[in-house]
Amino acid sequence: MAILRCNHCGHLAEVSDDSANKILPCPKCSQPAKTYPTLFFIERLLDKYFTAQRELNRLSTSASPASVAPTPAASAPPAPQDFDLSNTDHLANELQHGPIYDWFRKKQIAVQADMRGVDTSGFYDEVAEAIGDNLDLFKEVVERIRWSQQKEYASTTIHLDKKTPDEAAQLSRFCQQLYDFSFVAKCFHNKAEQNVRLILQTAPSIRQFFSGEWLEWFALMQVLRYTKERGRRFSCARGLEIALQNGDKAELDVFALLDGNLPICIECKSGDCRPHIDRALMLRKRLGLDTRQFVMCVAGLSDEQVKAYTAMYELTFANERTLSTHLQKLF
Repeated sequence: MAILRCNHCGHLAEVSDDSANKILPCPKCSQPAKTYPTLFFIERLLDKYFTAQRELNRLSTSASPASVAPTPAASAPPAPQDFDLSNTDHLANELQHGPIYDWFRKKQIAVQADMRGVDTSGFYDEVAEAIGDNLDLFKEVVERIRWSQQKEYASTTIHLDKKTPDEAAQLSRFCQQLYDFSFVAKCFHNKAEQNVRLILQTAPSIRQFFSGEWLEWFALMQVLRYTKERGRRFSCARGLEIALQNGDKAELDVFALLDGNLPICIECKSGDCRPHIDRALMLRKRLGLDTRQFVMCVAGLSDEQVKAYTAMYELTFANERTLSTHLQKLF
């Protein structure tokens, strides 16, 4: 449906799509009224909303008694050192996502963000970082849980008998962490049989986490920690839905905008990345990003494959170990 907005009486109404961009009599006062495509109308409405939010933010800052100097970029969200990145819902709001909406609108790309995707007040980020920092050891746990969930099994067992004492201790602690953070329903340590039995959670969010979303959380936290170290201002999103002008739709796993002008897109794959390369190349070109700004982060990819794939394609490849190195160079 299209939108009719009467400037004379303020009446707002829906009309058929074929009436868009026409002048029609207002159903309420009969004065000539302009009609707009729905997406165009919403974009302009959001523009005004974010402009008002930024002005309120500027006025609030300037009215503060402690304010002795103008703050940089009044429209930018607070610098990351102002809050605990790993335990905050500060990022889960429209204002934080505003610069990202603006960036995409300038490219005439419709965008929709999931606010919960950057809410770190839960434990997703902590567990994701634990996995990413020690994937060689913890991958078995993640894969066993993922496989068991797909098979609709109620539990899975982690065997420790062939591990070194140090590896067995780390795996036991990780399994206990999963229970402490409610990623599994129960955790039984069987020292006699040298295994840990995990009773699985069935919540969709937990299933999605072990199916690959853990890597998105890991990549997001890598970006946030580098912005904090360097004191950069940023906007970030995870699971960002976009609609291109030709009608194609896509979801960007992690998208960050530094200082309002440096976009970084990270596509995360915990399995075989090769079927997704063509799509990634298309997205990078449609978004107009430099090769360094579009990263395919593939869990478990060897360092040799990272270098080879980066040389072969107009994309930057990384694994969970090399992602931080690439971000460091990019920042």
